[in-house]
Amino acid sequence: MPGKITAKIGPSILNADQSRLAEVTQKLLDDGADYLHLDVMDGKFVPRTVLGSQEVKCLRSKIKDAFFETHMMVAEPETWIEQMADAGADQFTFHVEPVADVSLVCRKVREAGMKVGVALKPGTPLIWCLVMTVEPGLGGQKFMDNMMPKVSWLRENYPDIDIEVDGGVGPNTIDACAKAGANMIVSGTAIINSNDSAKIIQNMKSVVNNVLEKC
Repeated sequence: MPGKITAKIGPSILNADQSRLAEVTQKLLDDGADYLHLDVMDGKFVPRTVLGSQEVKCLRSKIKDAFFETHMMVAEPETWIEQMADAGADQFTFHVEPVADVSLVCRKVREAGMKVGVALKPGTPLIWCLVMTVEPGLGGQKFMDNMMPKVSWLRENYPDIDIEVDGGVGPNTIDACAKAGANMIVSGTAIINSNDSAKIIQNMKSVVNNVLEKC
Protein backbone atom coordinates (compact mmCIF):
# COMPACT_ATOMS: atom_id res chain seq x y z
CA MET A 1 0.00 0.00 0.00
CA PRO A 2 1.42 3.41 -0.89
CA GLY A 3 2.68 5.79 1.72
CA LYS A 4 5.34 5.78 4.38
CA ILE A 5 6.33 2.29 5.50
CA THR A 6 6.55 1.94 9.28
CA ALA A 7 7.18 -0.90 11.69
CA LYS A 8 4.09 -2.78 12.86
CA ILE A 9 4.23 -5.54 15.47
CA GLY A 10 1.36 -8.03 15.45
CA PRO A 11 1.47 -10.65 18.20
CA SER A 12 0.20 -14.09 17.27
CA ILE A 13 -2.03 -15.58 19.95
CA LEU A 14 -1.65 -19.15 18.68
CA ASN A 15 0.03 -20.29 21.91
CA ALA A 16 -1.79 -17.94 24.27
CA ASP A 17 -4.14 -19.20 26.96
CA GLN A 18 -7.28 -19.76 24.89
CA SER A 19 -9.52 -19.44 27.95
CA ARG A 20 -8.24 -15.86 28.52
CA LEU A 21 -7.94 -14.55 24.97
CA ALA A 22 -9.69 -11.23 25.57
CA GLU A 23 -7.58 -10.50 28.62
CA VAL A 24 -4.35 -11.58 26.92
CA THR A 25 -4.99 -9.65 23.73
CA GLN A 26 -5.99 -6.48 25.54
CA LYS A 27 -2.74 -6.59 27.51
CA LEU A 28 -0.76 -7.04 24.29
CA LEU A 29 -2.46 -3.97 22.82
CA ASP A 30 -1.81 -2.02 26.00
CA ASP A 31 1.83 -3.10 25.74
CA GLY A 32 2.16 -1.51 22.30
CA ALA A 33 1.02 -4.10 19.76
CA ASP A 34 -0.12 -2.51 16.50
CA TYR A 35 -2.47 -5.29 15.42
CA LEU A 36 -3.49 -8.84 16.31
CA HIS A 37 -2.58 -11.85 14.18
CA LEU A 38 -5.30 -14.50 14.51
CA ASP A 39 -4.44 -17.96 13.20
CA VAL A 40 -7.48 -19.76 11.80
CA MET A 41 -7.01 -23.46 10.98
CA ASP A 42 -9.45 -25.98 9.56
CA GLY A 43 -7.65 -29.28 10.25
CA LYS A 44 -7.28 -29.87 6.49
CA PHE A 45 -4.73 -27.42 5.12
CA VAL A 46 -2.81 -27.93 8.37
CA PRO A 47 -3.41 -30.72 10.92
CA ARG A 48 -4.53 -28.49 13.78
CA THR A 49 -7.89 -26.83 14.32
CA VAL A 50 -7.47 -23.46 16.05
CA LEU A 51 -9.96 -20.60 16.18
CA GLY A 52 -12.89 -20.16 13.84
CA SER A 53 -15.31 -17.43 12.89
CA GLN A 54 -17.29 -17.72 16.13
CA GLU A 55 -14.16 -17.35 18.27
CA VAL A 56 -13.04 -14.35 16.23
CA LYS A 57 -16.51 -12.82 16.54
CA CYS A 58 -16.50 -13.38 20.29
CA LEU A 59 -13.08 -11.76 20.61
CA ARG A 60 -14.24 -8.82 18.50
CA SER A 61 -17.17 -8.27 20.85
CA LYS A 62 -14.65 -7.66 23.64
CA ILE A 63 -11.81 -6.01 21.69
CA LYS A 64 -13.60 -3.30 19.74
CA ASP A 65 -10.94 -1.18 18.08
CA ALA A 66 -7.92 -3.38 17.35
CA PHE A 67 -6.98 -4.32 13.79
CA PHE A 68 -7.63 -8.05 13.33
CA GLU A 69 -5.59 -9.87 10.70
CA THR A 70 -6.88 -13.42 10.23
CA HIS A 71 -4.28 -15.82 8.88
CA MET A 72 -6.44 -18.35 7.07
CA MET A 73 -4.64 -21.70 7.12
CA VAL A 74 -7.61 -23.38 5.45
CA ALA A 75 -8.13 -25.57 2.41
CA GLU A 76 -10.96 -23.50 0.86
CA PRO A 77 -10.42 -19.87 1.90
CA GLU A 78 -13.12 -18.58 -0.45
CA THR A 79 -15.75 -20.36 1.68
CA TRP A 80 -14.64 -18.44 4.78
CA ILE A 81 -14.79 -14.90 3.42
CA GLU A 82 -18.31 -13.89 4.40
CA GLN A 83 -18.19 -15.43 7.86
CA MET A 84 -14.86 -13.78 8.70
CA ALA A 85 -16.16 -10.43 7.49
CA ASP A 86 -19.21 -10.91 9.70
CA ALA A 87 -16.93 -11.89 12.60
CA GLY A 88 -15.19 -8.51 12.41
CA ALA A 89 -11.91 -9.34 10.68
CA ASP A 90 -10.13 -6.37 9.13
CA GLN A 91 -7.69 -8.30 6.95
CA PHE A 92 -8.12 -11.74 5.38
CA THR A 93 -4.72 -13.30 4.69
CA PHE A 94 -5.01 -16.57 2.81
CA HIS A 95 -2.57 -19.12 1.42
CA VAL A 96 -2.16 -19.32 -2.34
CA GLU A 97 -1.31 -23.03 -2.36
CA PRO A 98 -4.88 -24.47 -2.33
CA VAL A 99 -6.40 -21.68 -4.47
CA ALA A 100 -7.05 -22.02 -8.20
CA ASP A 101 -7.85 -18.35 -8.86
CA VAL A 102 -5.98 -16.06 -6.46
CA SER A 103 -7.22 -12.87 -8.11
CA LEU A 104 -10.85 -13.96 -7.74
CA VAL A 105 -10.43 -14.65 -4.02
CA CYS A 106 -8.70 -11.28 -3.58
CA ARG A 107 -11.61 -9.54 -5.28
CA LYS A 108 -14.19 -11.33 -3.11
CA VAL A 109 -12.29 -10.42 0.05
CA ARG A 110 -12.26 -6.75 -0.94
CA GLU A 111 -15.94 -6.86 -1.85
CA ALA A 112 -16.64 -8.20 1.64
CA GLY A 113 -15.01 -5.08 3.08
CA MET A 114 -11.71 -6.55 4.24
CA LYS A 115 -8.12 -5.91 3.25
CA VAL A 116 -6.33 -8.72 1.43
CA GLY A 117 -3.16 -10.52 2.42
CA VAL A 118 -1.63 -13.46 0.61
CA ALA A 119 0.61 -16.00 2.34
CA LEU A 120 3.33 -18.36 1.15
CA LYS A 121 4.51 -21.60 2.69
CA PRO A 122 8.33 -21.84 2.73
CA GLY A 123 8.41 -24.13 -0.30
CA THR A 124 6.18 -21.95 -2.48
CA PRO A 125 7.88 -19.83 -5.18
CA LEU A 126 7.63 -16.13 -4.49
CA ILE A 127 4.64 -14.53 -6.17
CA TRP A 128 2.84 -12.81 -3.29
CA CYS A 129 3.21 -12.00 0.39
CA LEU A 130 3.10 -12.61 3.55
CA VAL A 131 6.24 -14.74 3.75
CA MET A 132 6.11 -17.67 6.17
CA THR A 133 9.38 -18.29 8.00
CA VAL A 134 8.19 -21.59 9.49
CA GLU A 135 5.88 -24.29 8.20
CA PRO A 136 2.30 -23.16 8.96
CA GLY A 137 0.28 -24.80 11.68
CA LEU A 138 2.44 -25.02 14.81
CA GLY A 139 3.88 -22.36 17.08
CA GLY A 140 7.38 -22.37 18.52
CA GLN A 141 9.25 -23.53 15.41
CA LYS A 142 12.76 -22.42 14.49
CA PHE A 143 13.05 -19.35 12.25
CA MET A 144 14.01 -20.18 8.65
CA ASP A 145 16.46 -17.48 7.66
CA ASN A 146 16.73 -18.87 4.12
CA MET A 147 13.35 -17.24 3.49
CA MET A 148 14.88 -13.76 3.74
CA PRO A 149 15.79 -13.57 0.02
CA LYS A 150 12.04 -13.68 -0.73
CA VAL A 151 11.54 -10.69 1.55
CA SER A 152 14.47 -8.84 -0.02
CA TRP A 153 13.11 -9.44 -3.52
CA LEU A 154 9.70 -8.15 -2.50
CA ARG A 155 11.11 -5.00 -0.91
CA GLU A 156 13.32 -4.30 -3.92
CA ASN A 157 10.51 -4.72 -6.41
CA TYR A 158 7.61 -3.37 -4.32
CA PRO A 159 9.10 -0.61 -2.14
CA ASP A 160 5.76 0.83 -1.05
CA ILE A 161 3.94 -2.24 0.25
CA ASP A 162 3.72 -3.70 3.74
CA ILE A 163 5.77 -6.91 3.87
CA GLU A 164 4.94 -9.29 6.69
CA VAL A 165 6.94 -12.21 8.07
CA ASP A 166 5.48 -14.88 10.33
CA GLY A 167 7.21 -17.66 12.21
CA GLY A 168 10.02 -17.87 14.74
CA VAL A 169 10.44 -14.10 14.90
CA GLY A 170 11.76 -12.61 18.12
CA PRO A 171 14.63 -10.53 19.49
CA ASN A 172 17.24 -12.89 18.04
CA THR A 173 15.81 -12.91 14.51
CA ILE A 174 14.20 -9.49 14.13
CA ASP A 175 17.41 -7.93 12.78
CA ALA A 176 17.49 -10.31 9.81
CA CYS A 177 13.83 -9.61 9.05
CA ALA A 178 14.29 -5.86 9.23
CA LYS A 179 17.41 -5.82 7.08
CA ALA A 180 15.66 -7.95 4.44
CA GLY A 181 12.87 -5.37 4.25
CA ALA A 182 10.02 -6.72 6.39
CA ASN A 183 8.05 -4.11 8.31
CA MET A 184 5.05 -6.11 9.56
CA ILE A 185 6.27 -8.54 12.19
CA VAL A 186 4.20 -11.43 13.52
CA SER A 187 5.67 -12.75 16.75
CA GLY A 188 4.02 -15.36 18.90
CA THR A 189 6.13 -17.31 21.38
CA ALA A 190 8.69 -14.56 21.92
CA ILE A 191 5.96 -12.14 23.03
CA ILE A 192 3.43 -14.46 24.66
CA ASN A 193 6.03 -16.27 26.81
CA SER A 194 7.89 -13.11 27.79
CA ASN A 195 7.71 -11.63 31.28
CA ASP A 196 7.83 -8.19 29.70
CA SER A 197 5.90 -8.25 26.42
CA ALA A 198 5.89 -4.45 26.20
CA LYS A 199 9.69 -4.40 26.14
CA ILE A 200 9.85 -7.13 23.47
CA ILE A 201 7.32 -5.32 21.27
CA GLN A 202 9.07 -1.97 21.62
CA ASN A 203 12.54 -3.41 21.02
CA MET A 204 11.47 -5.18 17.83
CA LYS A 205 9.64 -2.11 16.58
CA SER A 206 12.74 0.00 17.22
CA VAL A 207 14.95 -2.40 15.27
CA VAL A 208 12.64 -2.25 12.25
CA ASN A 209 12.19 1.51 12.39
CA ASN A 210 15.95 2.06 12.68
CA VAL A 211 16.52 0.03 9.50
CA LEU A 212 13.68 1.82 7.71
CA GLU A 213 15.13 5.21 8.62
CA LYS A 214 18.53 4.24 7.21
CA CYS A 215 16.91 3.09 3.99
